[in-house]
Amino acid sequence: MAKMSSINKNNKRIKLSNKYYSKRKKLKEIVMNKKLSLEERFKAQQKLSKLPRNSSKVRIMNRCQITGRPHGVYRKLKISRIALRKLGLEGKIPGMVKSSW
Repeated sequence: MAKMSSINKNNKRIKLSNKYYSKRKKLKEIVMNKKLSLEERFKAQQKLSKLPRNSSKVRIMNRCQITGRPHGVYRKLKISRIALRKLGLEGKIPGMVKSSW
């Protein structure tokens, strides 16, 4: 189990990212638009840098929903490989069986 502070920090980043998503998107469009003047684009860049760092989507870590483990997480399932194996062995995932050869 991961530290609760790490899990809470990541949850806070997810909330901030969702809150500022539209604002960041608009500012990024202005910054990337080559047709606008350099001054306008620079002002948009400054506004973008004033926003909280943790509001960026890049700073979100993929963590397991069950254990909070940061590595070995399947994106589709949002579960780590260890938690997936445990659930599979308990028979809680339909169609998943322990392999043997």
